[in-house]
Amino acid sequence: MTSTVDVTVLADLLRRAARAEILPRFRRLGQDDVRAKSEATDLVTEADEQAERMIKAEAAQLWPSALFLGEESVAADPDLLRSLEHADLAIVVDPVDGTFNFAAGIPAFGVMASVISAGETVAGIIYDPMGDDWVMAEKGGGAWLRRPDGGAERLSVAAPVELEHMVGMASTGYLPKEKRAEVLGNLAKVRFLTNYRCAAHEYRTFAGGHVHYLMYNKLMPWDHLAGTLISQEAGAYAARFDGSPYLPHHLDGGLLITPDKASWEVLRREVFTV
Repeated sequence: MTSTVDVTVLADLLRRAARAEILPRFRRLGQDDVRAKSEATDLVTEADEQAERMIKAEAAQLWPSALFLGEESVAADPDLLRSLEHADLAIVVDPVDGTFNFAAGIPAFGVMASVISAGETVAGIIYDPMGDDWVMAEKGGGAWLRRPDGGAERLSVAAPVELEHMVGMASTGYLPKEKRAEVLGNLAKVRFLTNYRCAAHEYRTFAGGHVHYLMYNKLMPWDHLAGTLISQEAGAYAARFDGSPYLPHHLDGGLLITPDKASWEVLRREVFTV
């Protein structure tokens, strides 16, 4: 599926960018190295920008025919988002997912990339700089935890449980204001709700079988394409709130991911009533 992009090479590039541009800045950011974008909690740091610059430059040499779509590139030129739907081949990158955590010195952040071919996500990579390993998937090939020494473990989502026993993660901050209180009240029906403020680690936790649901409302491609494919390859059921498949060009419509379709239907009906 990804013959024009060697996913192992792309995974190594993410790791090298993290070691060169991200980790040396962790807990060492100066006052001028952190800036707000759309709001006070939407941050960008020198690590984000420099890591994306490195990944973009090397990706252009390795895969010159691929559209490169990075979070910080789109922040500088929002019109880039429109080109994703029609690209024959694209590489979508989040240089530091969990920038709020990174800037606060919290070791929960990641580097993510996905490969899009003819409008379909065909590969996803989530690299954890602190743990120095990847969660990866290629379409049809399963989801895997891979380590630099060559070790690998196949991932599988949790077994389904009843609603009252479900543990999961929901990003409620981007729900419509009039619906947020309703959904938060509905979440009393599940066992636990949490949120890492880092989709990279939320997807890794879900694909590893540790929680039963993920919910997002704001759908930027660098945040969710890699993790959704990895989750599906680990056995998950994923759909937008209207039941339609989540595609690379979708920016809204919500996203709910669960171990199976029955769990999805229960959560959609009982909890995520948006």
